Amino acid sequence: IDFKGVNMVINYDLPTSAVEYIHRIGRTGRAGHRGKAVTFFTEDDKPLLRSIANVIQRAGCPVPEYIKHLPKLQSKQKKKFIKKPLTRESICTTPKCFLKKGKRKM
Repeated sequence: IDFKGVNMVINYDLPTSAVEYIHRIGRTGRAGHRGKAVTFFTEDDKPLLRSIANVIQRAGCPVPEYIKHLPKLQSKQKKKFIKKPLTRESICTTPKCFLKKGKRKM
């Protein structure tokens, strides 16, 4: 699906592969337009960062030195991350004040 006018993508979960990363950020910058992508990651995501950083660097974007020097993932480790991605606690995007009002009505 091509969404016109998308100029920024925010990844709250680090993609498990460089291919998935490219697919996600591909929503921006279509047809020669410029776009931005922001990706959040945790300590647990570090093993996956290097392959994504390589893609970012090949595209001509800056990559912090510490990410370039992270150890490469072994193929067994990659398969493990792809089969069983990291589990995260769910987050609530509803403000607490609205949650409290909903409880009172019950």
